[in-house]
Order: sequence, then structure tokens, then C-alpha cells
Amino acid sequence: MADGTTKPVVLVVACALIDVEGRLLLTKRPEGKALTGLWEFPGGKVEPGETPEHAIIRELEEELGITMSVAGLTPLTFASYPYTEFHLLMPVFGCRRWQGTVVPREGQAIAWVGPNALSGYAMPPADEPLKETLPRLLKLWREER
Repeated sequence: MADGTTKPVVLVVACALIDVEGRLLLTKRPEGKALTGLWEFPGGKVEPGETPEHAIIRELEEELGITMSVAGLTPLTFASYPYTEFHLLMPVFGCRRWQGTVVPREGQAIAWVGPNALSGYAMPPADEPLKETLPRLLKLWREER
């Protein structure tokens, strides 16, 4: 950093789950967690020795009770943000195919949201740029299919 200080880099993953209607799943951070009440894309920390793909598969099974395969994940973009205590680096995957029904297992609220409606949801600072980036990327992704 320009001022000579360093922060630990924390690697987390997120997933833009896209339903058959083209909506994205957002989850609301529950009481007791940092950034309580803000909406985000589901995901979480990458554990030591874990790939980002396997981390998102594990996190979505734990948080939402769904399963998916690595082949069903598409890398879309990433977020990089300097929080006070650490620097967050977050690969974001897209997924249209999973098994099971989305059920919030951690007391979090969920919402299926059209890509152009993301701007109406308060998100953590690292997620804010995704409100503009994801709708454009998803449009391109649809056109390629």
C-alpha cells in the first residue's frame, strides 16, 4: 500500500444463482453477523487447501441446502475491497443448474431479484459494484448461449 501498511487478504467466494426466470438470489445478513441487514450474494470464506469452486459448492450446501457441480459454475467477475481490518478478494461465479430447493438454513432472509432491480438493495461495500457489473455480464452470458 502507498502508506507502507499491509492488511491480510481474505479470500471469499460468492455465487450469482440464476433461476429459470433470470432472477438472482440475494441473502440478507442475519442479526449477529458483521454488516447485519445488508443483502449479498450467497457464499463465504475459502478454507485452507480448498479451491474457490469447492468452497462455493460447500457454502451453498451449508447455507441453502442445494448441491451443484464444478462443471455447473461459470466464473463471472471478482470484487476487491479494502475493509478496515483486511482486504477482501471475492471471485463471483454464476450458476443456473443445481439440485434441491433453496432453503435458508442460517436464519437469513432470501429474495429472488431481477438483475436490473439490484440497485434497490443495500449491500456490503465490496458487493456494491456488482449491482452494475452483473446485469451487463448476465446479458452477455445469455447472448452467448
